[in-house]
Amino acid sequence: MPSFTKNDFTMHYEVHGEGEPVLCIMGITAPGEYWADHLEHWDKKFQCIAPDNRGVGFSDKPAGDYSTEMLAADHVALLDHLGIEKAHVVGCSMGSVIAQQVALIYPERVKSVTLMCTWARCDDYAKSVFNHIVVAKAHLKGEELLEYLQLLIFDKRSWDDPEFHQSMLDAREDAKQAQYPQPLHGLAGQCAACTSHNTLNDLKNLKAPALVIGGETDQFTPRWMAEEVHLNLPNSTLHLYPRSGHAFHWENLEDFNERVADFISNNI
Repeated sequence: MPSFTKNDFTMHYEVHGEGEPVLCIMGITAPGEYWADHLEHWDKKFQCIAPDNRGVGFSDKPAGDYSTEMLAADHVALLDHLGIEKAHVVGCSMGSVIAQQVALIYPERVKSVTLMCTWARCDDYAKSVFNHIVVAKAHLKGEELLEYLQLLIFDKRSWDDPEFHQSMLDAREDAKQAQYPQPLHGLAGQCAACTSHNTLNDLKNLKAPALVIGGETDQFTPRWMAEEVHLNLPNSTLHLYPRSGHAFHWENLEDFNERVADFISNNI
């Protein structure tokens, strides 16, 4: 996996495919490899860049609180390193709030933004959920933490589907063998970025075409959050999948992959 270093921070990333550059920013706890089911589709049309965020994967995991502004700067530094002037940005959960900051702080670098299970601000419920993930991390085994996260991110229909449920069980088994588990301080730093993020008064300045997309039954970042972002963006489209949770992009994999690819292609 290639890497680059700036300001004593080393970020690892992968590049798949050729064409229009698409920066794919993953969510809390998740390394860039979690884009695999999407990149199999997108890399046939685009050059997809999938980094490991600060605090997870092979990238550095400094102690202390992170911010979405800090994480946005990491990703713009990656674009600089790769010689990419402008990119489409696709962000999942924490990645979506990083994507907001990339588009707000560096508007000249962004062609479009896809904001998955996103938010402009955290209410007390959301702050409690994020903080409890850190508490759970401190007390649970890796596979137990993953089960807790699965309870947060998947809709009931996924639990009721035997094949999909088996994939959840398989993922927990994989978690037992994880070679580079996220350290507690890395998760805590990411959670701080998520809970302190607040762009509610700034979204009106985000002019790039935006696709706000999520699940109607998301209990982690509920639908009001996506609707609030959409209502405050001047150039956005909202799509919420029925009977779909925070992990709507896996629960509706084929349609999601096609929908995002079409959105990017229509904004080249």
